[in-house]
Amino acid sequence: MQDESKLSHMGIVVLLATASCALWGSAFAAVKTGYELFMIPANSPASQVLFAGMRFTLAGIFVLAGTTIARRKLPLPSKADLMPITLLALSQTTLQYAPFYIGLAHASGTNSSLVQGTSAFVQIALATLVFRQERMTTRKLIGCLLGIGGVALVTLRSGGSLGSWSLMGEGLVLASVIMGGCAACFMRQYGVKGDPLMLTGWQFVCGGLALATVGLLLGGSIGACSPAAIGVLAYLGVLSAAAFSMWSSLLKHNPVSRVAVFRPTIPMFGVLFSVVVLGESVPAAQIPALAAALSLITVGTIVVNVEPRQNGGQ
Repeated sequence: MQDESKLSHMGIVVLLATASCALWGSAFAAVKTGYELFMIPANSPASQVLFAGMRFTLAGIFVLAGTTIARRKLPLPSKADLMPITLLALSQTTLQYAPFYIGLAHASGTNSSLVQGTSAFVQIALATLVFRQERMTTRKLIGCLLGIGGVALVTLRSGGSLGSWSLMGEGLVLASVIMGGCAACFMRQYGVKGDPLMLTGWQFVCGGLALATVGLLLGGSIGACSPAAIGVLAYLGVLSAAAFSMWSSLLKHNPVSRVAVFRPTIPMFGVLFSVVVLGESVPAAQIPALAAALSLITVGTIVVNVEPRQNGGQ
């Protein structure tokens, strides 16, 4: 109960959710850098899927190794855990990141991170309207719309980038967002009674191996493995292990809406890392829009998470 109290505390939710989103935001630039270092061309989806499989298999090993060190025991799944692990491996890793990696090869890091900003609304909509895990309230709806409005504001001021969006690029990234929303609901459903770190670790290993196998069977390959390339792959594994471990732990002790509303910060971090790492330019005229968007996202987060005193519930 003490752990649950800590992970339900607003300060802890803000800290861990923001850290997770910052790590995910950095992934756009890291993946595209990995494509360059491993010499993976944009027209080789099999190699992109293979690269994704390598990343998430490594991430699963990191999660299980860290959990084993902390608990001094390898977290092994029971028979009852096999179905949740399978569903999570399919939704959170295989079916989410296959389209994500292919789409990212055909879209800019900035545009991809902006599409990811819609994930908060997708997750909350799925949790309330499809999985029926909580109620959609006016407060949640307003908070989501404010966050999505922030993303839309940046998108509309992004120098005409909307005209360059494509089905193979941003369209596939959006498909991965929808699968990620399903995965969050599955994690909330199964993680409440289960072990979120065990589920995260094993679903990464299973989903990552499935991606790698599909990539190899389709003829995918990886280019020269330089120290820099291996370093980027290791970073992607670490960020996935850390971000998903924190996120799944928060979902165990909080409603999906309370956690998901932080996801619109991903495009803010994504744009930042794309500018710093990839050298993608942000026009000076767009800076006020970025600041206004961040303000909308912040207000939306507050609206969703601050409970009215008179009813004090979701």
